[in-house]
Amino acid sequence: MGDLVLRTAEPRELGAVLRFWGGAAENASRPADTPAAVAALHLRDPDALILAVDGDEIVGTVIAGWDGWRCHLYRLAVAPSRRRTGIGRALLAAAEQRCRALGGIRIDAMVLDDNEAAHAIWAAHGYHRQDDWSRWVKPL
Repeated sequence: MGDLVLRTAEPRELGAVLRFWGGAAENASRPADTPAAVAALHLRDPDALILAVDGDEIVGTVIAGWDGWRCHLYRLAVAPSRRRTGIGRALLAAAEQRCRALGGIRIDAMVLDDNEAAHAIWAAHGYHRQDDWSRWVKPL
């Protein structure tokens, strides 16, 4: 992994994060993230957005959210050219460490059902699909 650094995002990087997600994250089934939404996340919890950075290049992300009760993972994404190199594993470890430090005792992850390529990394790290729940959504 060379010069890979894991750290929280800085405000000046939020636009680059959105561009990164455009090429590295699954986006087809939902509305695109907006600069305002990412800025609101960063303002509310600046440590939630964890980046994997190689030099000046963002090569991975994960959002490790904490609502005071449960921990939630979103937007685990790795640059397509850097997949299967340990970046996803490192991001998950950093996210889990953050959640433990906050007092979390349970963590969940948002994973698209048809993103079969992502299922392997989640399963390899002890996550499993919860069969008795479905996510219900309503756009505001």
